[in-house]
Amino acid sequence: MSARDLIVLGSASAVPTRARNHNGYLLRWDGHGLLFDPGEGTQRQMAHAGVSANDVTWICVTHFHGDHCLGVPGVVQRIARDGVEHPVDAAFPASGREYWERLRNATAFRDTDVIRERPVSGERMPLDTGGAPFSLVARRLSHPVEAYGYRLEEPDGRTMLPAELAARGVRGPLVRRLQEDGHVTAPDGLTVTLEECSVPRPGQKVAFVMDTRLCDGVRELADGVDMLVIESTFLHEDAALATEYGHLTSTQAATVAAEAGVRHLVLTHFSERYRVQDGQRFVDEASAVFKGEITLVHDLDRIPMAPRRLTDRQRGQETPHG
Repeated sequence: MSARDLIVLGSASAVPTRARNHNGYLLRWDGHGLLFDPGEGTQRQMAHAGVSANDVTWICVTHFHGDHCLGVPGVVQRIARDGVEHPVDAAFPASGREYWERLRNATAFRDTDVIRERPVSGERMPLDTGGAPFSLVARRLSHPVEAYGYRLEEPDGRTMLPAELAARGVRGPLVRRLQEDGHVTAPDGLTVTLEECSVPRPGQKVAFVMDTRLCDGVRELADGVDMLVIESTFLHEDAALATEYGHLTSTQAATVAAEAGVRHLVLTHFSERYRVQDGQRFVDEASAVFKGEITLVHDLDRIPMAPRRLTDRQRGQETPHG
């Protein structure tokens, strides 16, 4: 399996600071790279992070406020300049197509034809991932301009149990046939089923939630995910400002995570009104509500996807297949 991790290219909100660049998040997933909300300076942050335009297979824009899209021109032109040959799908709110066109063609350059537009609309819209090892859904959020969150899901599968396979004499090519057909005839002539030699393996899930008030869309995106990357622009003491401007507090983000059964809460998109040393306050507020893993991001952090949880039957005998 290729790398599965989140590379933080920027973590500020509307105004970048000395410590935090505008937004930018590259989710690497089995050879694919989903670049969420490339804000101003993303191209240079990618260089600092050691990733290139060739690592990008999707550009996903949540909405057309500057801190979430002003890096689009540089990223697009770098894709063209570096001669990226694979398709790059670009998802963005259909209502903001005019802004997309301006950003996409912001200056004169030798253009590329690899970028495929995927405008999103409605309350919920699945995106065609073209056979990629995940599905991708956009869900409408609540912000002063039309905004969407994104949810990536790996299909469910099964984990083979070596001890059970060995006990039934199933080895070599028979294992693959068992996975493909669901049953196989063992050397002793008995029929062996997939259920006897494997356990369910839930697919991993990631949700990406930027600028929004609390709404049904936030909860739907977060439901049961392994990693929730979510804005926490304000501290709880500024909850009124969060509501006015269409944002979340760290307490609200953590409450969503707790109620949705999230495994790993990743806080980002911090207002410039706070000092660097206020970071611990965000963590303290979140941890008072959410008891799972919490990460408060910094620019150029790399956050790995956690290994899957094991069932009692899997412990000590897990061997991943497929």
